[in-house]
Order: sequence, then structure tokens, then C-alpha cells
Amino acid sequence: MKLNMNFSIITRWEFKNTLKSKKFLLIFFMQLSVLAMLIFMFNSFATNIESEKGLSLTPSLVDFATLDVDDQGGLFKKSIDQEIIKIYSTNGNNSLLRLETGETNGLYTVSSDSIVRIQNGEIVDTVLYLDYADPRRSVIRDSINTTTKSVSSALTQSYLQSANPSNNTPQTGLKEEKTGESLPMQIIKKVMLAVLLFLPLFLFGNIIIDSVVGEKERKTAEILVAMPISPGEILLGKGLAVVAISALQVVMWIVVLIAAGFTINNVILVYLLVVLTAVPIVGLTSIIAAYAKNYKEAGIGITFAYVMVVGFLIVPALAYISRKSFSANISPMTTVMRLFAGEAITIPEILMSVTFVIILSIIFFGIATWLFRRDDVLFGPRPGLLTLTLQLIRIKKR
Repeated sequence: MKLNMNFSIITRWEFKNTLKSKKFLLIFFMQLSVLAMLIFMFNSFATNIESEKGLSLTPSLVDFATLDVDDQGGLFKKSIDQEIIKIYSTNGNNSLLRLETGETNGLYTVSSDSIVRIQNGEIVDTVLYLDYADPRRSVIRDSINTTTKSVSSALTQSYLQSANPSNNTPQTGLKEEKTGESLPMQIIKKVMLAVLLFLPLFLFGNIIIDSVVGEKERKTAEILVAMPISPGEILLGKGLAVVAISALQVVMWIVVLIAAGFTINNVILVYLLVVLTAVPIVGLTSIIAAYAKNYKEAGIGITFAYVMVVGFLIVPALAYISRKSFSANISPMTTVMRLFAGEAITIPEILMSVTFVIILSIIFFGIATWLFRRDDVLFGPRPGLLTLTLQLIRIKKR
């Protein structure tokens, strides 16, 4: 009971004092302004891409993938988007070998008598060979699917036109039918929304730094540790206050994103998982704050730590988009991205993310508490990182 009371008292005190801080309020509303600006810029960017006269992605996607095409009739070949895929004409003899050696990313073959078959109203056989170890296969598959649909649509319209001579509407060439968003646009929207949802978790590291490192610089740490409160209660109380502030910020951002037109399915689960992810991030920040001697040292440590955390969150999410592997769900960003996109997701996949986040939270707060209760870390002379690591894993005694 005493533990719970001390714990809650510290949390409430830290939370109230932070919310009353003019510095925090200024940062909070500046962040909302930045979010509004990011949404405006993204919507403008997406609108330009999706419009016919808009921004072209050609400079960044030219030669992104290569494809050997065996299409003697030429009907399918000329419909492939060559702004994304570089095409090599082939008779199919060496293309499978080129695919195996990585000289090309795919092979697309069309029946040699495709024109005759089309004229006779017969089915045209097309085969696409891809290397499933290559993440670029998704781009090629998406482009070929679009090509097949556009050719099929054009041929259907041509057939209907010939069957109904009274319709004098001219039909020349192929007409492209847009079916949904392109793969690059899907990736941009998913990743953009995921990044915006997780961004608040990295904006309040300075609060825990100020709360812990500030105690050292203001020489109030001695008073704090002399009180009948355990180091675990102190750090957990301070940390939970930061998590609560992050949770409040995430609520605000979700409301703004929905109001801006973003679609977020399973919003409650998305919110809970994002907030849960804040716990190990705050725990990692607490480790840095407990060890750092001053703000400058803590700032450098947080920079390196957050770069690694962002990499851990984003890389598996991008890997899932290209390969849809089960292991990519180790990142909570992957699970959140699938939830807000409305994808089917299994309980084991959700538990994989949640379990890993909980394990990291216990480890990080355990290490932070262990550091905070050591007088030599708080008041000096401070041991080196190697010495502390050896002591932590019980290889070296204190």
C-alpha cells in the first residue's frame, strides 16, 4: 500500500508540475502546429502525385527495377510503366539465368501468338517470374497487374465497340484504367501515418532528462534519495508521468489526424499500442538520465539512442510492406500500421509486439533503477560504461 501511495504521489506531482510549466505548454502547442504543417504538406504532396498534371516520381524511381519482357506482339510491353521499370526485350533464352544471377529483377513472358489469339477471342497466356528474396518484386508485380488490367479493359471496350456499331465513339489506342492507389503511394501513406502516430513518443525526452539530471545539477538528488522512497518508486513515478503526458499528446494527434481526413481503423487498439510503446522509450531515456552527469551528456546519449529506436521501429515496418514476414511484427509500428490500415491480424502477431515491448520496459526500468540507487553513479566518482556492464551481468563485483 505504501509503495502504491508513494508511486502515485510522485506521478501526480510530476504530471501537475509539468502541465503547469510554461515551457511545456509552449512546446506542446508548437508540436501541434508542426503536426498541422506536416499534414498540410503531405496532403499537398499526395494531391500532386495523384493528379494527372501533378508531381512526377520519375527522378526517384527511374531504373528502380529491371524486367526482361518476351512479348513478340508488343501489346503488353508498350503498356508497362517505363518510368518505374527499365525494360529489356528478350526472346526468353537467357532471362531465367539473368534472374538467378541478379542481372534482372523479373521476367515477363507473353504468348508468341498473342495478337492472333486476341483476334480470335482466345485467352492470352502471360507468366511473370520473380525472385521472392528481392523486395523490389512488389513494385514489378504491382506494375504488371496494372498493365494487365489496362490491356484487358482496352480490349473489352474494343470488343463492345465492334459488337455495337451504332456507338460511333472513337476508340484509339489503349485507355489506362486506374484501380486504387499505386504501391509507392500506399507505402508513403502508411509510413507517413505510422511516423506521425509514434512521433509524440520522442518529443518529451527532455522532460525525463530535466527531471532526473536536473536533480543532480540542482543538488536535490541527495534529498530525494534520503526520503523514505525507493529508487524504483522515484523513477517509475517520474517515468509514468512522462508516459501520461505522451498519452495525452497521442490523443490530440489522433484527433487532429482524423479531422484532417486520415482513416484510422481500430483506433482504440492503435492508441493503446502506441502508448504502450512509450514505456520502454521512457525507460531507455531514464537509463541515460540516471547515468549522465549533465544535460549536454544526456542530450548526446538520447540522440544516439533515439536513432536506434527509430530504426528498430521503421525497418521491420518497411520489411513487412515488401515481404509481409511474421517476424516483422516484432516492431509495434508494424502492428499499428496493420491495425490502422484495417488488415487482418492474428492474436499471436499482436502478442509478439506487446510481449517484446513489455520485456524491454522491464529491462530498461530495471537497469535505470539499478543505476539510480548507486551512490557512485549519482554523486561520483562515476564508473565507466564497461565496468558497469560487467557488474550488471555479474562478471565483475562492485
